[in-house]
Amino acid sequence: AASAVPGYSPGFKKPPATLRLKRKRLQRSEPAAAAPLPCGSALRAPSAPARRNPFSSLDNAPRAAGTPQPRQPDRRPPPPASGSPSAAPFWQVGPSPGPAVAEGCSPPDLRLPVAVPEVPSSPRHEFPADWSIKTRLLFMSSQPFTWAEHLKAQEEAQGFAQHCRATETNLPQSIQEPKQSTELRCAFQQSLVYWLHPSLPWLQLFPRIGADRKLAGKASPWSQDEALQQVLMSDWSVSFTSLYNLLRAKLCPYFYVCTYQFTVLFRAAGLAGSDVITAVISPTTRGLREAMRNEGIEFSLPLVEESRTRKQKNSKVNLETEVANSLEVGNSVEDGEEPAPSDDDDESFSWLEEMGVQDKVKKPDAISIKLRKEKHEVQMDHRPESLALVKGTNTFTLLNFLINCKSLVAVAGPQAGLPPTLLSPVAFRGGTMQTLKARSINAKAKVHLAYEDIFSLEIVGPVMPHFLHSLTALLKSAQRGAFSAVLYTHEPTAVFNTHLDSASPALNKETICKDLPMCGLHPKTLDQLSQCPTLGKSSIRFLEMKDYAYTWKS
Repeated sequence: AASAVPGYSPGFKKPPATLRLKRKRLQRSEPAAAAPLPCGSALRAPSAPARRNPFSSLDNAPRAAGTPQPRQPDRRPPPPASGSPSAAPFWQVGPSPGPAVAEGCSPPDLRLPVAVPEVPSSPRHEFPADWSIKTRLLFMSSQPFTWAEHLKAQEEAQGFAQHCRATETNLPQSIQEPKQSTELRCAFQQSLVYWLHPSLPWLQLFPRIGADRKLAGKASPWSQDEALQQVLMSDWSVSFTSLYNLLRAKLCPYFYVCTYQFTVLFRAAGLAGSDVITAVISPTTRGLREAMRNEGIEFSLPLVEESRTRKQKNSKVNLETEVANSLEVGNSVEDGEEPAPSDDDDESFSWLEEMGVQDKVKKPDAISIKLRKEKHEVQMDHRPESLALVKGTNTFTLLNFLINCKSLVAVAGPQAGLPPTLLSPVAFRGGTMQTLKARSINAKAKVHLAYEDIFSLEIVGPVMPHFLHSLTALLKSAQRGAFSAVLYTHEPTAVFNTHLDSASPALNKETICKDLPMCGLHPKTLDQLSQCPTLGKSSIRFLEMKDYAYTWKS
């Protein structure tokens, strides 16, 4: 049917042939004494059909009248299990089936950004600590967020003063008129403050991993000036050392060092279930780990050790069964396939001596073990499994290593010569006070054939762990114990929720309050951050409160 249309070449194998046919038709249809065309006009027959785009696919070819259109496969997602989109909660209702009507600005995308497990956690009065950095929070509620809009100058100043003085704010369980509550609005401003170094207003300094595209084309006078680079790094070293001293004195609970290749989280003693200072680095490479070993930094790879222990346990059980079966029939395992070499040396086969079969099992040689270890180390580079843990006094050695590490700063590209970003919840030398960006959005979505108001509050910026706890405590009172939140995680930091193998038993609240009296965080926030991480390599993606009880999905 497509071949019946003039000027259409189904195969598009020889375009010049089609053009020659058009020229012949043009010469036959036009009279010889045609009037001259004005200069610049196209030479085209009036009766010739419009030329088809030769780069379109055959499925989009023009068809003659009466030709039935082939049925296309239905690629729409299946309907929800409930049978109707209106049966889903309001936070899952997208702009369709009806157009969203925004008031003042464009409506937010109310659909979940990631695949979320169907089974949430059981309702609890507190959610676990999430040590990952969030780039965006989207709170939604049936109650408006007008109390978070247009803070007065006095309320803003009071919020800054409360942050600098580490003022503890305790709100009632429910606030009847949130917009009229000065205490709530000041506490909201207090909960948005963080400290940053370096401060370059025309550059977005978080996230740093994968930020070359956003930083491309921005002014960077230090990229070609080595003297300026040395000044920036010297100033950065002073700020980094100041933060570590605050951490060691337990006046700073934690801070982040964000480079263009990896992120380091320093935590004070008493947090994450550890009684010593800890530093976790992710992702790492074989070169970085070798450099740390050469500097005498003792570290462990918790996820690798956990996987190794699991594999050794499984292989031990399988080999025990194989040896037992072989001994029963009087055969030796020596002629069979040799066991796969583990990541450890020959000491990992000491358990064979306990069974008395060390001479009957063919063990891999040292070269095979070394090659396997090197291959495994390279394979886990830039992956969450490469998480490195540094504890105690080794964190001070890590501090000096990072200050003197030449690969800490990019030598080419948009981030060339730019020192790493330091993020802290408290003030430090050389740090600049910054605030997260907040805006409230009122939109309407079609639910049950009618429009319902959906109120949302968007928080954008480097959302550190204490922010989430502080903001949810405020929303608990302002939104009367009913709200939900979609959390956007900076993926390289999700692995910071890994449980530390060497973590001490859970420390009681009195010990935490005694050891960290002036770190600037609320006692309830400290109590949450002191617990051992339970989220593993994942992070909280969705958080919901109903009747003052939390449920979450990771």
